Amino acid sequence: LRDVRKFGKLLMLEPGESHPRLERLGPDALEARGETLFRASRKRRASIKQLLLDQSLIAGVGNIYADEALFLSGVRPGRRAARVTRRECDRLADAVGRVLRRSIETGGSSIRDYVAPDGSDGHYQLERHVYARAGEPCFACGSPIRKRVIAQRGTHYCPTCQT
Repeated sequence: LRDVRKFGKLLMLEPGESHPRLERLGPDALEARGETLFRASRKRRASIKQLLLDQSLIAGVGNIYADEALFLSGVRPGRRAARVTRRECDRLADAVGRVLRRSIETGGSSIRDYVAPDGSDGHYQLERHVYARAGEPCFACGSPIRKRVIAQRGTHYCPTCQT
């Protein structure tokens, strides 16, 4: 295990054995459903980005992929989750799956210190729409990508494409 950023943990369990940390995780993000997001959003005062980063709701969405999925779904990350519509939640769940599948296909995002287990760089960072592109023009509309802090994380979005 190479964990330069110290976010990971390796647990070795016997078949059928569980661990309290694993029991607190929500369903895998690749199986995210709009209905799950919508129901959870009705109960929260937090932003939609905070909701996406909540591993007890959907496990596996990190900062990069939250920003990218929010862009693809047209949802502004700072919006209160309770104000996101059912249709937007459906689009967002679909975008989470698309972003994660594409990242897996391209070997992940090599930003600063991440490399694949074989030492090679991932290539998803070449396809990013908003993450780490503050001040650069949006590929869709030309507006400068903005950066702000949400949930103590740098958050990137297009002020025109995302409402």
